[in-house]
Amino acid sequence: MKDDLFLRGARVPMTKEVVRTQALDRLQLQDARHFIDIGAGTGSVSLEAAIRYPQLRVTAIERNPDALALMAENREIFACPNVDIISAYAPVDLDVMADAVFIGGSCGQLPELIDWSLAHLHPGGRLVMTFILLENLTCALTHLEQCAIRDFDCLQLQVSTLAKLGSGHYFKPNNPTHLISCLKEQRHD
Repeated sequence: MKDDLFLRGARVPMTKEVVRTQALDRLQLQDARHFIDIGAGTGSVSLEAAIRYPQLRVTAIERNPDALALMAENREIFACPNVDIISAYAPVDLDVMADAVFIGGSCGQLPELIDWSLAHLHPGGRLVMTFILLENLTCALTHLEQCAIRDFDCLQLQVSTLAKLGSGHYFKPNNPTHLISCLKEQRHD
């Protein structure tokens, strides 16, 4: 989905189209029943997942009141009744298990959010995270070394878009984004 389809606020973060596409690809939601989006912002990841997979139950967690209002408006525009919006500061007390979790915002709670996500994933469930800050990438890499995960993957996405400059054109760069994906280890009893 194009970014301009979403209502956006000046101070509300949104996972951009190219990064969102890569994240959704790695979440592999085609057979999933429940997906949790932490730090959902405008809801772009939650809503695109809900549109692609109407059978999917989506839980979007966000703490920012401006983001919550935008996400609710976007949910109405896209008619996504399968997206439940939770106003909370994650990690939040939820009595659910999910097939996939996306962390798009961490507010300095990244190790706790990783542990919470793994605790709320079914064995073999997918965890996908995106970061623009190198400190968050380093924190995630360090913490994941201690976690029961497999199929770890990390990539950096650098996207530039064609823009007009005077009578010519150039590629205007966006921030590099780091994307981590992994699976929760299966139990071997």
